[in-house]
Amino acid sequence: MTFSSAPWSSGRTSGQTCRGAGPFPRRSLEIGAIVLGFIYVWPLAAAYVVWKLMGYPALNELKSFAERGLRGGFGATAAGFRQGTGNWAFEEYRRGEIERLEQERRRLEEESRAFTEFVEELKRARDREQFDAFMAKRRAGTNF
Repeated sequence: MTFSSAPWSSGRTSGQTCRGAGPFPRRSLEIGAIVLGFIYVWPLAAAYVVWKLMGYPALNELKSFAERGLRGGFGATAAGFRQGTGNWAFEEYRRGEIERLEQERRRLEEESRAFTEFVEELKRARDREQFDAFMAKRRAGTNF
């Protein structure tokens, strides 16, 4: 009694030959190519394995699958967050919170700008101090 899995069996009976495979069965060449693909160009090999696991779907089927997935099949999208819930009280609460967060964001941006200006002013003052010290030594006749 022989046990074999349909996807992994070559489908040949004794006496049949595998066309174009030479001394190796086609399946072993395919597995070897996948292994080499993972070593040298792993993204292509991964895409091939996924395509193979999906049962070799036609390219237009892959395109429609990808479009369905991008339209919301993978969870909440950015457009999903903008849609209303239908609850007036929650929508009012959400608008208030979004406005509060926007005000906080603007306040933090203003603080960031003020700090950047402060640091730039400190750099200018330090540069001016170093330049003045250089000029004072140079006028005193001290050569470097």
